[in-house]
Parts: sequence; C-alpha cells; structure tokens
Amino acid sequence: MSYGFLDIARTPSVRAVQAEMGSAHVFDHFQGDRAFDAFTRHEMDFIAARDSFYMASVSETGWPYVQHRGGPAGFLTILDERTLAFADYRGNRQYISTGNLRANDRVALILMDYTRQMRLKIYARVEFLPVEAESALAGEVLSADYRARPERIVLLRLAAFDWNCPQHITPRFTEDEIIESLRGVRERLTGLEDENARLRAELALARRDNAEDRT
Repeated sequence: MSYGFLDIARTPSVRAVQAEMGSAHVFDHFQGDRAFDAFTRHEMDFIAARDSFYMASVSETGWPYVQHRGGPAGFLTILDERTLAFADYRGNRQYISTGNLRANDRVALILMDYTRQMRLKIYARVEFLPVEAESALAGEVLSADYRARPERIVLLRLAAFDWNCPQHITPRFTEDEIIESLRGVRERLTGLEDENARLRAELALARRDNAEDRT
C-alpha cells in the first residue's frame, strides 16, 4: 500500500535531503496500514470540530501564499470521504488565494487542534462553484448567522492526508474551552459564596440574640 501524502511530497529534492540527513531509508520502503486518500470517521470528526485552518497556494511565479480561514466549528463541510467544501466570503478583496488557485488548482491545508496537540495535513485540488448555481450545496456550506457576502463555494477534492506528531505544538485554548474547564471552579466558588452568606447570617442572628439576652 502506498503512503499517499509522501508519494506527493517526496520530490527529488526532498529525497536528496532525506538521503543527506540519513532518513531516506525510513520512507523508501514504507508500507502504511491503510490508505491516506479517503477520510475515516476519525478525520471527519476532527474536521467537523475545527473552527479554522491554514491554506497554502502557489502563484505562477512560484511564490507560496498561506491564508488563515476561520468560522464556526464545522464551516469546513464534509461532503463525503474524499470531498470538502467551504463558503468563500468577501474579505479584503486582494483575491491572492483565488488567483493562485485559478492558475494552479493544487492546495495544502493544515488543521490544528492546539488543545490536544493534533495536526492534520491535507493535499487537495480545488474547484470554484458559483453560489447561486449550487443552491443545494450552498445550503450545506453557508452559515445563516454569518454576516458576510459569500462570493463562491470552494470545493476541495482530496488527494492525500497525513497526521503530524504532536511535538512542538504549544497547547492553546479557546475562550469556550477555558470557560468549560473552569465550570467546576465556578460552581465551587458559588457554593462557597452561598455558604459564607449563610454563616454570616447565622453569626448576625447569634449576635442579635446575645444582645437581647444582655438586656
């Protein structure tokens, strides 16, 4: 079984560097235990939970361009085990990624889960679809609550994917994750505040009773 991602990534220059650094033998006869050209439920669940990704394209002059895309969790929609899509909303109107991908439809994505130190890499080919002409697909990828003008639908046809090791990924947490992690602390603080209020009330009552007894 081939290792789809490295089948694409191991260009002659990459192989030369691997040979220089003594790692070529690790990949020369690598046999994966499954295909890397179709998402499993594990990848689908991971993608569905992401609220951002990084997308790289290359211009006609050979310069790479990396763009960050963000939205509500699941905005990168899974259509099937080999197809993703997302709505391309109007931004700063530079259209660098769009122009690059019209000339060269190959794209690389990196999806990060900083909390769990996980990273998914994807190679894909891009197809642009008009929003109006794809009403059924638009219904799947457009967010009704997102106040921006969709200009096109970006269809991503999977070529290969791979998982990276967690090394050097610094854990980071979203606001929602921090709020959830502190839920127990907040509940404990609320309980302590209620207990303090009860004790203060009991102390005030005891002091009043003592004052009445002295009179």
